Amino acid sequence: MTTDEPIQGEPVEPVGPKPKRRQLRPLPGLSAEDFRHPQDAIATDTLKRIPGFDKVVTKILEYGLERLAYVDNLASNLRVTPTMFGRLHKSLQWGCKILDLPEPEMYVTMNPLPNAWTFGQTKPFVTVTSGLIDLLSDEELFFVIGHELGHIKAGHVLYGTMARNIAAIIEMIGQATLGIGAMLGQSLVYALLEWYRAAELTCDRAAMLCVQDIEPARNTFMKLAGGNSRMAADMDRDEFLRQVAAFEDVDRSALNKAYKVFLTSQRSHPFAMQRAKEVERWLDGGYQDVMKLRARPL
Repeated sequence: MTTDEPIQGEPVEPVGPKPKRRQLRPLPGLSAEDFRHPQDAIATDTLKRIPGFDKVVTKILEYGLERLAYVDNLASNLRVTPTMFGRLHKSLQWGCKILDLPEPEMYVTMNPLPNAWTFGQTKPFVTVTSGLIDLLSDEELFFVIGHELGHIKAGHVLYGTMARNIAAIIEMIGQATLGIGAMLGQSLVYALLEWYRAAELTCDRAAMLCVQDIEPARNTFMKLAGGNSRMAADMDRDEFLRQVAAFEDVDRSALNKAYKVFLTSQRSHPFAMQRAKEVERWLDGGYQDVMKLRARPL
């Protein structure tokens, strides 16, 4: 497999000074529990304990936000197909083959901000921005696509769609209840964002299972932290890894952990350094276990 022709199963030469040849292997029978992050499991259980929450969220999305978003996406963006952004489509196909899930629709939207998201409960679809495509290499894009497919595989789409639109939903509830629901909804906002950050760690693991190499993960996190096309040649991966290690040292302090909770309470994603640290930690443990259990030759 190469990032240009991922469905062919040819050897990949990952980004980096010492490329090594390898073949990607599908993971038939893969379960989301094979790669779910413990924080994701805890946060999901917390949300599921809210009485009636799943039903309310499903109805809100089914009769409003989901349909609106799908029509807007179909009308405004370019759908990825074998003949439209064929390289992206092959990466989508290969990611679905590895993670053992049906192929969702994928779109490219004109937006200079590097981003990607998965939307929709009944008919999930993936959207990537033109800014992300401009910033990342093909293999790094494959990592991001694998991450988004991980949301579908792990059953994140319902809560994820809710989290992405929680501000609008809380406003709607507030208007319907003269502001009382909006005040009560703030605790739900914090719970959803806490879950969202945990879910991201799960999907970084799914992305690792797709690319099956640590280098695209490192490069992606480095670029998402502060990368740009103009100065890409001046970015130093070893320096980035030293920064990740420095973050890990800081993270051990109880006071700094308290600061981190304060800083992340309104964030939808974990810090880039935290994500890189978590993937590095999983590489020599759970990742190897999943590959031994599920990986099959082409």
